[in-house]
Amino acid sequence: MGKGQDLYKRAKKIIPGGTMLLSKRPEMHLPENWPAYYSKTKGCEVWDLDGKKYIDVSIMGIGTNTLGYGHEEVDNAVLNTVKLGNMSTLNCPEEVLLAEKLIEINPWADMVRFARTGGEANAVAIRIARAASGKDNVAICGYHGWHDWYLSVNHNEQDDLSSHLLPGLSPKGVPKNLKNCTFPFEYNDYHGLETLVKEKNIGVIKMEVQRNFGPKDDFLQKVRKLATDNQIVLVFDECTSGFRETYGGIHKKYGVEPDVAMYGKTLGNGYAITAVVGKRSVMEAAQNTFISSTFWTERIGPTAALKTLEVMENIKSWDVITSIGESVQKRWAYLASLHKVNIDITGIPSLSSFTFSSSNHQAYKTFLTQEMLKKGFLAGTLFYASVAHEEKYLENYFTELDSIFEKIKKFEADELQVLDFIEGPIVHSGFKRLN
Repeated sequence: MGKGQDLYKRAKKIIPGGTMLLSKRPEMHLPENWPAYYSKTKGCEVWDLDGKKYIDVSIMGIGTNTLGYGHEEVDNAVLNTVKLGNMSTLNCPEEVLLAEKLIEINPWADMVRFARTGGEANAVAIRIARAASGKDNVAICGYHGWHDWYLSVNHNEQDDLSSHLLPGLSPKGVPKNLKNCTFPFEYNDYHGLETLVKEKNIGVIKMEVQRNFGPKDDFLQKVRKLATDNQIVLVFDECTSGFRETYGGIHKKYGVEPDVAMYGKTLGNGYAITAVVGKRSVMEAAQNTFISSTFWTERIGPTAALKTLEVMENIKSWDVITSIGESVQKRWAYLASLHKVNIDITGIPSLSSFTFSSSNHQAYKTFLTQEMLKKGFLAGTLFYASVAHEEKYLENYFTELDSIFEKIKKFEADELQVLDFIEGPIVHSGFKRLN
């Protein structure tokens, strides 16, 4: 199984859940056979602990590296910061420069607070928005992290968050008195949200602008008006979608301005930095509540973000990754049509995914990942585009994927049985406790 799996076995004995991030668990990709750990990265290439090189046509650092791994300009800026000193009793000037840059990119906004993770940024935004609105209750749509305010939704009903990215998220450890403070609504279901606003004394609407599909029937415009008419703070979670289709939030594409937006993932090209950007009337509420953390003041994150934003603007990276993603989606659709395998393709182009329209989806996904790994690809049914995904890599990827779709066609026709070809357990589909 290699050094990676050996190390993962050790990890599961001393790290609850095996990894710090659910999405990086080997069970989410290829149980018992995923390489699990890396030794180095560059561009869209990853080397495991055995020195084997793979092309990453999967989730590219969970969507953080849109400029590719080890981008020279960003890394050099960070290395210079390390030499000058990353931490001090005084504050780093880069945080002011980055705040000014983000306000320039978001002219509707006036103020910025920084954190280092998406979950933190979501928690900061919720605290500020609740303080500004004077109300506790929040309406949510999408995935917004792991903190108590969000997971408390699953105290309301059995698994209310199941349609908001991951099923099976347990609210154990979340105080039960947080029940009925946060209420989910479905994307494009304006009437459902309107009912929540009328019945639940909502003070904050927090949502992803777009994930798997886009707005219909002026949905976002209606949400904006609903929030304005009812003195509700509208928060757009752009931790995932930011800087993927525009130079800033995807809300720019739809001409709808929030009161607060969060950015993460792409902002530092792999270095830890997230931002909460908002209108002065809302953000000033941060001074009426306690929000503070030591490592939000380190220097690497803001330094990386400033250089990343500069490179993005110079090369218009959002256009590049959108074009790459559109090409991948079209070629997935072509392969599926060629082999008469039914798939559903969703997501914005740079965050593409597909599912097999079959009860055997998880088995097919496992088989695909298994076979592509043998051919030197980290691959599944997700593709997060980066500017490093040059055509030579994608051409090889689709050449190998063609034979796998041919085999899946035979599975679907019952000419072959997929379980006869899978060399380990089936990939997990959601949160599960590890043995």
